[in-house]
Amino acid sequence: MANVTFTSPRMKKDLTVYAVAGDTKTLLAVAKAHAIPLDFECENGECGSCSVQVGILSDKAPYGVALTEKEKTVLRFAGKITAQQIEDAETKDMPPPWRLACQFVVRNEDILVTF
Repeated sequence: MANVTFTSPRMKKDLTVYAVAGDTKTLLAVAKAHAIPLDFECENGECGSCSVQVGILSDKAPYGVALTEKEKTVLRFAGKITAQQIEDAETKDMPPPWRLACQFVVRNEDILVTF
């Protein structure tokens, strides 16, 4: 299980929900299942409206990061991540600060999602 904490000025208070690691549900699917008011439009990784900041809430090394090609393109074009951050994600398993909720698959780690 993974604890996913959502925080936003749009919410009265932070909300932590449990997500089953490895069930291939995206962060957006988890948010929708718990009525989190996360913005989204296409749900296909092309518009970037569901971009969120994701932070790791443990002292453990983060799990390997798999950015989709759509995420790389959309987030880089929007100025949310750099080419170096993409390279670090692919070669050093260092997660970038921004992800697309419709592409990010929740893993077995506790995360903080800011939107």
